[in-house]
Amino acid sequence: MKKLLVLAIITFVNLTVYSQSDAKKLLDEVAAKVEAYKNIEIEFNHRLDNSDADVHQQTRGNVTLQGDLYHLNYMGTEQIFDGKKVYLIIHEDEEVIIQSPSSTEETLTPSKMFSFYKNGYTYKMGALETVKGIKIQYVKLIPIDTHSEIESVKVGIDVKSKHIYTIIETGKNKTVTTLEVQSFKTNQPISPKLFVFDVQKYKTQKKYTISEPK
Repeated sequence: MKKLLVLAIITFVNLTVYSQSDAKKLLDEVAAKVEAYKNIEIEFNHRLDNSDADVHQQTRGNVTLQGDLYHLNYMGTEQIFDGKKVYLIIHEDEEVIIQSPSSTEETLTPSKMFSFYKNGYTYKMGALETVKGIKIQYVKLIPIDTHSEIESVKVGIDVKSKHIYTIIETGKNKTVTTLEVQSFKTNQPISPKLFVFDVQKYKTQKKYTISEPK
């Protein structure tokens, strides 16, 4: 009986190790493929749901990435990262807020979308499902930090293309944030100016208020 129990424990541990290894290998494969592209254009659907608070919000957006640089359009705002500064352009308020990357390092920025998993998580292979005719392999990530506000993150990967299809983050407050990719284009002809913030355009022409917290 004891031998069977020990064998069962060893088998369980081995399966867990292989599960984590396979999950990490799949995520690394996705990240490596993405890093090989010159640039990426993504159109996405973003949902935020909290049934307890009766909050349900949905909006669309798009982002262009080139290495660490990105230009994001989301909820009536633009966000540009030129490699040194983050520029948050709030059109409704006619305001631009300039931040350093260190002030946003805790945020899942577009440039971290394919690499955020590399630190601070344990991994587990999830279900293989067919969504809208696409085979999606889910990987579940659990924060190592027990004080994290995140309960878990599920990353859905298109089995055929090895591209991320969806990222589902569940908070400990039961808020579920879902990012679902609608369009994924690579190596498009884009202007370098897309990642440059034109100070004169917003300060002189548009008369936006520009602030840079110290």
